[in-house]
Amino acid sequence: MDRRNFFKAAVATSMATTASSAMLFTGDIQANSKIKPKSLNKPKRLTSTSTIGLIAPGSNVDENEDIYFAADILKSFGFDVKYGKHLFQRYGYLAGQDKERAADVNAMFADDSIDGIFCLRGGYGSPRILPYLDYNLIAKNPKVFIGYSDITALLNAISAKSNLITFHGPIAKQNFTEYTLENFKKILFNPTAPVELATPPIFEGREGIAEKDNRISVISKGRATGQLIGGNLSLLVKVVGTPYEPDYQDKILFIEDVEEAPYRVDGMLTHLWLAGRLQKLAGIVFGKCSDCKASGSPTLSLEQVFNDRLSNLGIPVLRGLMIGHIDDLSTIPVGALATLDTKTKKLILEETAVI
Repeated sequence: MDRRNFFKAAVATSMATTASSAMLFTGDIQANSKIKPKSLNKPKRLTSTSTIGLIAPGSNVDENEDIYFAADILKSFGFDVKYGKHLFQRYGYLAGQDKERAADVNAMFADDSIDGIFCLRGGYGSPRILPYLDYNLIAKNPKVFIGYSDITALLNAISAKSNLITFHGPIAKQNFTEYTLENFKKILFNPTAPVELATPPIFEGREGIAEKDNRISVISKGRATGQLIGGNLSLLVKVVGTPYEPDYQDKILFIEDVEEAPYRVDGMLTHLWLAGRLQKLAGIVFGKCSDCKASGSPTLSLEQVFNDRLSNLGIPVLRGLMIGHIDDLSTIPVGALATLDTKTKKLILEETAVI
């Protein structure tokens, strides 16, 4: 089959699948009420006496002083900080060679003195090290592993292949806003459940003033419970069809992105749809798409893209929670059980993610 005919066949098959799915649902969706997902291992909670490993699995920062700044951020919690062996390496846009960066991940999990692992930053390159990680070693040494953006590839691969809850949350080289700090500590220091995830900060309005930046909109109504997967949309697309992508079946997918025009967001969601991934989900949360503006015209708006690609899946879809490349960043446990309810416009964590 030539490329053009193959594409036509793929589109036809996917459209048939989606149409069939959509026929099963009307009105408010009550998804997966009887699902009992496989539980994942939970790392120990963090305390002010924890020792944190600092690594750069993707890109590095330009100057070493920025690494020391990141270490100071971690020390502000009371943490002891241990640098990865190759943390100061640089290889173009990468923080050293692939096997060096992977070795730092493996070493931090193997080191009994390390309680949690922070990523310096995202950038580019995390998917390149996926074949070199020791997933059995990681499974035997559960620890907090946290980052976002390019780190999405590691969060989901480790969760899937090592059966370990990981955390989509702050990187080391950022100052924590009050919101970021509160949400970080309620998940990793003082866990309770059920608890709200990624709810926007309280807006104090007055006459003539209304919330503009952190609005929550419902794309498709309903309620669903499932384990969380997700992170950066472009990274999730990069691992489709590989041994390192998450299982989408009956999961709640949370996604975000940055500096992507609407047509590129459309293309990535279409990729997941054509690959049959979106049709497997129990629910979707699209957080923030920062600086995702179109250049030139004509164009679809992001709202039109989301309605086209996500509203007819027969599952609840919510947009606007505090997930993304933003200052007020929530901490989301990948692999933990959560409930998405569009009536209340909330994502609720149903279990503590650390012990």
